[in-house]
Amino acid sequence: MTPTPLTVGFDLDMTLIDSRPGIKAVYEALVAETGAAIDTDLVVSRLGPPLEEELANWLPAAEVPAVADRYREIYPSYAITPTLALPGAREAVEAIRARGGRTLVVTAKYEPNAKLHLAHLGIEPDVIVGNLWAERKAVALKEHGATVYVGDHIGDVRGARAANAVSVAVATGPCGAEELRDAGADVVLTSLTELPAWLDAYRP
Repeated sequence: MTPTPLTVGFDLDMTLIDSRPGIKAVYEALVAETGAAIDTDLVVSRLGPPLEEELANWLPAAEVPAVADRYREIYPSYAITPTLALPGAREAVEAIRARGGRTLVVTAKYEPNAKLHLAHLGIEPDVIVGNLWAERKAVALKEHGATVYVGDHIGDVRGARAANAVSVAVATGPCGAEELRDAGADVVLTSLTELPAWLDAYRP
């Protein structure tokens, strides 16, 4: 039998990229425009869930859709340049390609902005899918045949498990290693720098 090619999915924020400086700048611009009382340091300490869920903590429900639209509109001007690739991000994607595999990014972030980040940083997955969070990430993971999903948040663990994919968690985001294990992660790595070695040992 011909083995199925390896297909690995990645989350974006705090898995492949450290977007905290850029996202903080966007929120600070929104505060200046709207006068909303938003604790931007708290916001960037818990990245992962969809934008609207975070904005609902700071704004009346009726205002959230318009402010979310404005956030996405100004995001490229503030967030792309300050954002850095996390250690091992490029190497992790290339390691899968070197093993004959395919990669996809599945993120809750607005897809056009996700694409801007990856292009700016020279990270080149085969597929990029935005606007999916937690269990809904399984839609894209299943569609593209991902057998492994790498993320930093318990929402990513939930997405992997909903797709019957191996959940590889990296403790580079808001969720610690113990929390990720308790959520059901199959593997917990300190960072993506450890992923190539894990791939060498991985047998589907």
